Amino acid sequence: MTTAAQATDEHERNRKHAQRGAFLGFFVDMFDIYLPIIALAPAIGYFISPDLDASTTAVITGMIFAATLIGRPLGALIFGRYADMHGRKNATVIAVGGFGILTIVVGLLPGYQTWGIASVVVFVLLRFVIGIFVGGEYTAASPLAMEYSPKEKRGLNGGLIMTGFPLAYVAVAVITLIMLQIAPAGDIDSAYTQWGWRIPFFLGGIMALAFVGYYLKSVRESELFEGSGGGGTPVKDLFTGQNRKNFIQVFVLMTGFWLSLNCVTAILPGLLRTESNLTPTQVSATLIVAYLIVAVGYVVCAVISQRTGRRPFLMVWGGIAGIGGTAVYAAYLAMKPQNLFVVMIVVTLIAVLVVSVWGLTTVYINERFQTGVRATGFGLGYSLAVVIPSFYAFYQSGLESVMPFEWTVLPLLVIGCAFITIGAAMGPETKDVDFAAADKEPALDS
Repeated sequence: MTTAAQATDEHERNRKHAQRGAFLGFFVDMFDIYLPIIALAPAIGYFISPDLDASTTAVITGMIFAATLIGRPLGALIFGRYADMHGRKNATVIAVGGFGILTIVVGLLPGYQTWGIASVVVFVLLRFVIGIFVGGEYTAASPLAMEYSPKEKRGLNGGLIMTGFPLAYVAVAVITLIMLQIAPAGDIDSAYTQWGWRIPFFLGGIMALAFVGYYLKSVRESELFEGSGGGGTPVKDLFTGQNRKNFIQVFVLMTGFWLSLNCVTAILPGLLRTESNLTPTQVSATLIVAYLIVAVGYVVCAVISQRTGRRPFLMVWGGIAGIGGTAVYAAYLAMKPQNLFVVMIVVTLIAVLVVSVWGLTTVYINERFQTGVRATGFGLGYSLAVVIPSFYAFYQSGLESVMPFEWTVLPLLVIGCAFITIGAAMGPETKDVDFAAADKEPALDS
């Protein structure tokens, strides 16, 4: 075998490991994100006073989730800078190892009966730190995979990485349902409340640490990064000149992505309980089916964009989701179906129309930035845009003065989809960007 052929084979092996590593990393990342939302929900009473009313309990539950969300942009900043200066591989290993260890620590925490209010305070603080590490994982691993990917396969590879998002939800939901059968939930002394919720956390931590072992052994640093030499001032450079314009465009686009996503992942589950009277188990089963189909939608959308171009696809899909997704959502709210099979079909259709476009996020954002700022730009562009949409409950409260509360989700969905179309229109076509050639230019023009 010639030296050139050997080099080609080695590059292909590196590409496959980088791609696999990015998917697995994002999967364990999102698995960790969903743990307090799904696995802990039936046992939240373990960490809070039994004397608290429902609204206060909801606030504390929201704080646990918000702590992770707040930590993610900070993690993207810290690890994005590190990845752009010192390498994507080391940043990924540190980030995943960090949240893996801390997730196991969370699974060992005593509850309110032992520590009092300190138990939930420590839990929230740990989730904040975990959020920092979680924000670092995709910030480093995804750019590494995209830098190994040939441009004609970036759509497919980016879509496959993003399937870690819905598949992680499915995994956590299935594990939680199984644990609830083994250790039923109930009062503070029930099996699930005392120890059942810990098992998914331990599994999440163990998977993260196993991933670290795989990544250290099998994944090589990005050749494109090694060729660039690293160093520099990525944070400063990101907010200077053309890079700043690129970041603003990505921020607008991702604000639309997150706002429309919240309409499905955050708001819809509650509506399934109040409008269709589904039990928690039925809600979980419905979302499991929907997210399995959405995972396929991620790949389909990403592959189609490789043929049509990212920009036109995003602009058109913003309209499809804004009109079609909103229409189906409105039909659901008007009909209030009670049949579980009908609900599953409608929810799956809503999820496919609104959420499938997320299959483009990894590839598109990475294509918008040069190697010297790619990890920082991707991480912050992806994470920082979550802040404004996170206040969706306040927007719903304001809209309630002019429409029934359950209908307030529809204007938010329309606005989110409009931001997707506008954000895409603000940027250039990116599918044919040559990463190596782009590094020699001042920046990718908008």
